[in-house]
Amino acid sequence: MSELWQQAIAAPRLRRFACGLLLLASCAGPARADDAIIDVHALPRLEGAVEDTSHPDRYRAIYRLPAPVAAANAATQQLLGADGWVRYVRPLEERNPTLNYKKGKQGLLVFFTGSAGRAGQSEVTYSPQRIYANLPFPDGAADIVFDETRPYLSCIAPMTLDAALTLFRKEMSALGWEPLTAEAAARWPNADLSETAPGGVRAFYGHDDGDGYRRQNPVMLTLTRRDDGRTHVEIRIAPFALPSTLEAGDDHAGLPMPKPTKWSQSLGSAASPSRQANGAVIAELPAVLAFYTREIPARGWRIETAGPGTPDEVTLKVVAPEDTGTLKLSRKYDLTMVELSMRTTEAALAARAKAKKDADDRFMADAAAMAKQVIAADAARRAVQAGAMSDAPVKPLAGNPAPIALPETAEAVSFDGDRGQLAFKSASSVKTLAGFFRSTLKTAGWKEAPTVIDNPTMARLEFSAKGKSVAFTIMQMGPKVNVTADGTGLLAAARPSAEARPAKDATPLEADPDSALPVPKQHSATALSRSRAPGMDTPLRLELEASVPAELGAVTAFYRAELTRLGWREKPEDAQASPDRVRLTFTSSQGPAVLTLGRAKGETSVNLVQRNAEAAAKAGILPKPGRAKLMLGNIGDTDAVLTINGQTIRIAAGTGSPQSPKGPLLDLPPGKHRYELKIARRPAVIDTLELAAGDAWGLMVGPGGTALPLPLY
Repeated sequence: MSELWQQAIAAPRLRRFACGLLLLASCAGPARADDAIIDVHALPRLEGAVEDTSHPDRYRAIYRLPAPVAAANAATQQLLGADGWVRYVRPLEERNPTLNYKKGKQGLLVFFTGSAGRAGQSEVTYSPQRIYANLPFPDGAADIVFDETRPYLSCIAPMTLDAALTLFRKEMSALGWEPLTAEAAARWPNADLSETAPGGVRAFYGHDDGDGYRRQNPVMLTLTRRDDGRTHVEIRIAPFALPSTLEAGDDHAGLPMPKPTKWSQSLGSAASPSRQANGAVIAELPAVLAFYTREIPARGWRIETAGPGTPDEVTLKVVAPEDTGTLKLSRKYDLTMVELSMRTTEAALAARAKAKKDADDRFMADAAAMAKQVIAADAARRAVQAGAMSDAPVKPLAGNPAPIALPETAEAVSFDGDRGQLAFKSASSVKTLAGFFRSTLKTAGWKEAPTVIDNPTMARLEFSAKGKSVAFTIMQMGPKVNVTADGTGLLAAARPSAEARPAKDATPLEADPDSALPVPKQHSATALSRSRAPGMDTPLRLELEASVPAELGAVTAFYRAELTRLGWREKPEDAQASPDRVRLTFTSSQGPAVLTLGRAKGETSVNLVQRNAEAAAKAGILPKPGRAKLMLGNIGDTDAVLTINGQTIRIAAGTGSPQSPKGPLLDLPPGKHRYELKIARRPAVIDTLELAAGDAWGLMVGPGGTALPLPLY
């Protein structure tokens, strides 16, 4: 989540949190009135207002008005002002549409929205606002800026300086603020109560709760005479009560930011060619300047003065090995505003681009070399396997279900007469099988059409006769040769398949010794996939998918026997079974495993997944009990923003590549999660991802802006 978004939601969350504490406190003991919290349901309303009672709330009142938002806003301000409520603006929130009001020690928030589906109507919401640090507002004051938490007050009082001083002496005392004594100020080494204000007066006040416990930091009142006869008022935390040495907060876009801050945001990232960090620090400008003159050189950067500066504004030039930038500090209200901007030099950008290109070239070269090694090794393995296969002549298979002759070495025969499809395996060589079909089909009157594929490891044969055709693909696959055939010549005289025969004639299922996970030799199709974490050779997950021309019960019995033989333990309490589906869970030496069997196209489908918990823990993606993990990646050229399960995460371009292999990890509850993916200048992608407890998935953003979910564990 970006810093900008975090700061945008921080203040409303804090206010809701404070209201939540208020609600809890009111429920913890006997009910009692809290005179600091206004009853919003008793506040005045405009004529024609209709309250929304669909969701009763003691601390919020919502009512509708037959008027547009602008008119409702103006009329409500006039109504509340007539009732004694004084509007103010919080520091740095001048453009916030929410209205802030104070009346004595009570606060009020008011905001307006259009009434959905009702043109020319609006909704008005009243919410209480607790005043944590109260200060007096002069009657008729203008330009009121007030922070009810620090505290801070700035306004223009319609009176002379002497009258304003008399007013504040009286009103501050009434609110518990008393002139700060030298003894009380002794706890702050730099306290100077004799400080004066040019063109005005200055006084210091403290606030105790009656037993000596100081509830508020001391404040400094400054009254300044204006040319128009009015008085400018400012009340702020006394400078000597603010921290003189600041600690470093979290970096913003790779740039330092001190704490505490009232507000902060960043633009770009640590890897961006242009980045910026902005903030409002609750400290004096000299303290913030001291922080940066200490922190910037500690990072190996250099500070150069860019201008003469004033007590209220300083501008410095910052020089880093690959970047140059500007640090600007200025005063606003009682805050020090920070703007630190850095931009990578053209030479550094060129060097980075070259380094990235070199790294990508090395990666592609390594991948190409590895691919050549794999291909060469596979070719050598095929040659060895081909040499080990039998070239002995074969006879036709007895009890053949197909309308054409099959070799007696055919295994796991699958024939579909309705579709004209045939498949089997054989220990005979490609050359032997090709010769068998050429001989038997020629004798039966079929004519062969030559093809370009005819070698020791693969052959393509095509035959025709009397308007019918049949084509064979004969391919060496490991220690066996796979044969597939299709065509209209296989549609004639379809015989009962092996599945239709009585169970007593079915061949017992045997395990294929060459498979990493158990699968019957009689399978008609099989595929094995592995997922690995970046930088790890040990698979996190093995998944076997297969199709077996056998009954569901026979395949279930096969796997129970084979997995038990491997030392796996079934969890009977998790077993699920129906006439066309079986789901079994196991624990193996490496981790949990799940077997799912189903019926499809007259065969039993197999999905067997085994997970390596130890490898997942080393990779840092092992889900917590009852939870799921989601790793994010982005192999595109543009940053992406993903919103899922109430979280918004920026996925930098290149995340998941060799240069940045590990992306952000999310801890999510099991279930379906709707997500939205946004990339600049592309329409948003909205989709749903379903996660089960114990799952770890990857969500990779592709160059085209789409998201591809991949199981990792």
